[in-house]
Amino acid sequence: MKPKLLIVEDDPNLGEILSEYLGLKGYDTTLKRDGEEGGYAFKKDTYDLCILDLMMPKKDGFTLAKEIRATDDETPIIFLTAKSMKQDIIKGFTIGADDYMTKPFSMEELLLRIQAILKRAAKKDEEPFPNMFNIAGLTYYYQENRLITPKREINLTTKENELLRIFFENINKTVERSSALKKIWKDDSYFNARSMDVYIAKIRKYLQDEPSLKILTIHGEGFKLVEVN
Repeated sequence: MKPKLLIVEDDPNLGEILSEYLGLKGYDTTLKRDGEEGGYAFKKDTYDLCILDLMMPKKDGFTLAKEIRATDDETPIIFLTAKSMKQDIIKGFTIGADDYMTKPFSMEELLLRIQAILKRAAKKDEEPFPNMFNIAGLTYYYQENRLITPKREINLTTKENELLRIFFENINKTVERSSALKKIWKDDSYFNARSMDVYIAKIRKYLQDEPSLKILTIHGEGFKLVEVN
């Protein structure tokens, strides 16, 4: 079965080019012209990946992505935009984007990024890993993407879950930034590094419920989950 892509792009020429090119490359594409149409399409069908323009009529890409992430943490999202401001990039990753491409861009590069993201999403980790961890006052269920703290129960996103797994596997050991990026994002680019920083900031907030556990930044190396007295 062909992977299904939802393309939401208000530029009619670019939208048609994207749809036709990716269709020729073996994808089943659905093209919508604005964020409102894209939102309706996402609710009606299931997609393997969404490609969203940021600046669109009726509903912009940020708003549409927030609506998608409100009910779906799994479907990958790539933003397309004419903007290259760092705050916009950070905002996109904070919402839950998997990648970000600035116009004009290479169709070949977009294709490679789509392939990498879908491969990552489909790949099942073959290494044995226990479903439940107990550390300090936390209970972590890896297969269920669930973390229970002394104060609450948290449903983790896929990337939060994979990062937490790495930290729990390496408690009191330094997790190299590049190693974590390559394992989860499959690439240690600047944009992926900023995305990882956003997810680590979220995990640090969850761990505030258990004062004996902290994620330290090890300058020039990476991060370390430590137990403190």
